[in-house]
Amino acid sequence: MPQSAKPPSTSWVARPKSTLIFREILSIAVDSFRADKVRATMTALGMVIGTFSLVLVVTIALTGKQYVLNEIQNIGANLIWAEYAGSANAGASAGTADYLTVNDMLAVEQQVPGVQEASPVLNLHEPILVGNGKQRDMLILGVDPEYISVRRIVVSSGRFFDRQDSQSHHKVALVTEDFAARQYGGIEFAAGHEIDIQGLPFVVIGAFREGVETFGQSEIQDDTVLIPYSVARYLTDTNAVNQIYFSMSDAGSVPRASQRILAVLKARHRAESVYNVGDLTQVLGLVAKTANAFTIILLLFATITLVAGGVGIMNIMLATVSARIREIGIRKAVGATRREIQMQFLSEAVMISLIGGTIGTLAGLALPFSLRIFTQYRLPVSALSALIAMLVSCLIGITFGTLPAKNAARLDPVESLRYE
Repeated sequence: MPQSAKPPSTSWVARPKSTLIFREILSIAVDSFRADKVRATMTALGMVIGTFSLVLVVTIALTGKQYVLNEIQNIGANLIWAEYAGSANAGASAGTADYLTVNDMLAVEQQVPGVQEASPVLNLHEPILVGNGKQRDMLILGVDPEYISVRRIVVSSGRFFDRQDSQSHHKVALVTEDFAARQYGGIEFAAGHEIDIQGLPFVVIGAFREGVETFGQSEIQDDTVLIPYSVARYLTDTNAVNQIYFSMSDAGSVPRASQRILAVLKARHRAESVYNVGDLTQVLGLVAKTANAFTIILLLFATITLVAGGVGIMNIMLATVSARIREIGIRKAVGATRREIQMQFLSEAVMISLIGGTIGTLAGLALPFSLRIFTQYRLPVSALSALIAMLVSCLIGITFGTLPAKNAARLDPVESLRYE
């Protein structure tokens, strides 16, 4: 007696059947788009705008954040400054002020690891005589040659004074670009002129500016003259300095170094003396938080656009269900289940959403890439924003396509076939 054939594996049969059903659903969805291209295009347009806005918002936020961080880096992310802030004793007089000195700077350089360079700053507010014999009130800063690198000073013409100038007490000076432009007709004409400070002639050897515009919020003003500290010291009768700037070799060591610098200064002065030691670490953190908050706010606006696109998809799909009631009845009559009908209309909604999301994402990414190719601007490109845009598009399609799909699945096949 011949052995009966073994029945085919149930799992083997189920897979092709489910695959065929899925292919059929996709085929019907594609045919639906082809039948009404204008409807599908207008429905997807909302998602195009929404995802484009989302990608563009992230690009703008990253660009703004990077710009501000670069500006702070130009000021000096590894910069630390120290200054005398007064006395904790309310009855202390100005004559008992416990100012910083160059010896404090030298002590910090010896005791705090990682200090790369340092410079004192001695402020003098003096009227000076310029070449035409007129007096001008100027801010004169006595600094060391290291000041140019510690404070990221840009010498736009001429040169900065060096260690030889400082040790030999050469009477040389640099003026700001604003002063050079007003007084000498341009920064290139500044070098070689003389200015008179307390009766001493100083030769202007160059013009300078800050690496980042601080709009008068630093020790450098529009009318500022830089001279060697070794010379400025002899124009005063004190060893005190107004500020000391330190540059660290590693920006990551700045917070701990600031604490150690403050400890060194307190140990060298009276207990009631108060000193401020600051850096840009908190500013960097604040910038990051502000940029993130700004990004979230803009993303909310982009999300509203996406939701509006999702509502458009839902309305169009509801109208599509109404227009295809007889088709739904025929499909149910030939054996289509409620789940298959629901999956058909849900897949149409998701496909519309994904097509619009893909186009919008590509358009959003094309903008920064185009600027990179045709201009000198290097806008950051966020792959994460593209991924989020696509995931949100899919989620919008599922969320706003569920109601029309359920409505289609609930239709009675007999009533659907009678529908005109």
